[in-house]
Amino acid sequence: MHRICVVTPAPPQSTRGNRVTAQRWARILRDLGHRVQVGESYDDEPCDVLVALHARRSATSIARFHERHPQRPIVLALTGTDVYRDIHTDAEARRSLELADRYVVLQPLAVQQLPAQLQPRAQVVVQSAVPPPGPRRPLPDLFEVSVLAHLRKVKDPLRTGRAARLLPARSRIRVVHAGGVLDEELGRAAKEEMATNPRYAWLGELPRRHALQILARSRCMVLSSTSEGGANVVSEALACRVPIIASRIPGSVGILGEDYPGYFTPGDTADLAAILYRVETDADLQRSLRHACARLAPLVDPATERASWQQLLASL
Repeated sequence: MHRICVVTPAPPQSTRGNRVTAQRWARILRDLGHRVQVGESYDDEPCDVLVALHARRSATSIARFHERHPQRPIVLALTGTDVYRDIHTDAEARRSLELADRYVVLQPLAVQQLPAQLQPRAQVVVQSAVPPPGPRRPLPDLFEVSVLAHLRKVKDPLRTGRAARLLPARSRIRVVHAGGVLDEELGRAAKEEMATNPRYAWLGELPRRHALQILARSRCMVLSSTSEGGANVVSEALACRVPIIASRIPGSVGILGEDYPGYFTPGDTADLAAILYRVETDADLQRSLRHACARLAPLVDPATERASWQQLLASL
């Protein structure tokens, strides 16, 4: 049994991805027989293994743990911001890479962003998810499209609502968006979009279980991000067997695969509108998306994520 400290820069009540991931990993590690505590920083708690999310924002905790316990292992979980920005530009993030014994990445294409000599330290741990309880009941009179994304620039969160404006009048598509305001300008824009776009409803930040219920009942889910390390909402949609429409970015392609039929060009409103209307009206595309998601669903089985952590800890 190890004493494991999980450090994430997101506060305890946060619904942001890093905190959700940290809490899920803590449950997995406890199930594997370890003593686990989760905090925003490492403050000299008794600890055999440090698991730190975010190379730059947890850099102080990583350096402190290494200074106090130079022989004890550090596992660094690389977020999307790490993989596609900070480890290439930020000295603190690169120092965290040097100090860590192992890296967790959320999809295989992320490994390619690491320096070649460090790639052997990486292990892919695809995030798991389970559907909410109860039957999935899509709304009968609408073709509901869900967006689960906080309002921050990298999520491009208003893209789906704006794409809905381009749909033909006969379309039954309605976009339902759940997510908190992390960028005040985007918050104002979301309110304006909802006031002027009858196809778009922004519900603000919802409890996690309510957001998952909206996802589960929707006809498809859109992930419009311009960058992702490996979005948890993709795992949630796969677990719910909800077809995914995703921007073609490495963080999504790494999970869904090159040949997945539901991609659109990042930032291209017209391209997104076109595939949304095809999903609504083309039974063959609907069937293709459902089959692809069913084939990928075992990736997000909790047993798979648990086995990945068991393998990683055994390697320390």
